[in-house]
Amino acid sequence: MKTIIVYSSASKHGNTAQAVEELANEYDAQTLFLDDYLIHDYSYEHTNKDDDFRGLFREVLKFDHVIFASPVYWYAVTPRMKAFIDRITEFMDDVELQPELRGLRNKQFSILSTSIHKDAPSAFIDMLQKTFEYLGMTLKGAHHRQFQAQP
Repeated sequence: MKTIIVYSSASKHGNTAQAVEELANEYDAQTLFLDDYLIHDYSYEHTNKDDDFRGLFREVLKFDHVIFASPVYWYAVTPRMKAFIDRITEFMDDVELQPELRGLRNKQFSILSTSIHKDAPSAFIDMLQKTFEYLGMTLKGAHHRQFQAQP
């Protein structure tokens, strides 16, 4: 099973990156750091076709198992991860892109969260789980890594 870890964090080499690296070794997974790319917010007029989103999403579609990884920011994913997820709507809105989106129906996903708490908040997990199950993906697992608060 080909696995990719799609992750975002304000710190490219911080706690989330450490957790991603460990999980990538466990799954023999490739990684994709979203913050290295230009991903605009969703636009109802679909005016953001010139950024990196569509190419990145098409790359993700080549994998059987996608792990979405983010630190917990106020019960949610990072803004870049949220923009990436929101932009998937473009593939729902455009009849020509819909067949590509249907490819998610055969895929599994997992969640990797990091925070100073023992567990990820249910709001964080629920948002990701409900979104990707709505798109037809199957939840394989959820992982959480607790780190000490930075001084």
